[in-house]
Amino acid sequence: MSSRIVNWFKFSSPATFYPLAGRMIPWFTAAAVILLGVGLYMSFFVAPTDYKQGEGYRIIFVHVGTAWMSMFIYVVMAAWAGLGLVFNTRVSAMMATALAPTGAMFTFVALWTGALWGKPMWGTWWVWDARLTSELILLFLYLGFIALQSAIDEPRRADRAGAILALVGVVNIPIIYYSVQWWNTLHQGATVSVSQGSSMGTVMLWTMLIMTLGFWAYAIAVVLARVRCIILERERDTTWVNELEGGVR
Repeated sequence: MSSRIVNWFKFSSPATFYPLAGRMIPWFTAAAVILLGVGLYMSFFVAPTDYKQGEGYRIIFVHVGTAWMSMFIYVVMAAWAGLGLVFNTRVSAMMATALAPTGAMFTFVALWTGALWGKPMWGTWWVWDARLTSELILLFLYLGFIALQSAIDEPRRADRAGAILALVGVVNIPIIYYSVQWWNTLHQGATVSVSQGSSMGTVMLWTMLIMTLGFWAYAIAVVLARVRCIILERERDTTWVNELEGGVR
């Protein structure tokens, strides 16, 4: 058991994690292309028209997946940041830094698709609904994390400051998730629940899940590519990076 733990800890070294990430990127990129291609086809041509919302509901296949990813990525980012803070592992902090832009992108897309969906459903682009407001705060947390790290020149100090902000911001995630239950909001409740199942049709549900898996694969591929760039930037004065760059030349 102890030997397995040691084997896992070896990937906390940038020199070990860098080639592993490089091997994983093509697989997750291919998975993202296939899943998103299938998901988009099902979204436009297979999923039936909703009897209440008409064709406009199809934006749900992008909106829901991006909203889920915005929350999930923040939790993962905070977990990596916390590991870096506790164990002082460089790769953990780098992963948190790499996750933030992708999480911010998914949050931005979730807010915009929500506005596009809300206009025909509610008659307005934006309301200060509890879920919409807490999701907007999530975007500010991502941007604040990125800005805070950028404002501090010394990477280790920047990682520690960002980790504290990320961990404090985790409190917003359950607020987003349970906002429709805690407050009287315009936003509809969950259509997919672990305890109560799904209120959606089977084709709609599968389309949404395939799109979400595609977003997940895309996020992994992009984050791994970004963390490799961060590793090269931060480790540029080390022997292994110099040898790597010499081999590339």
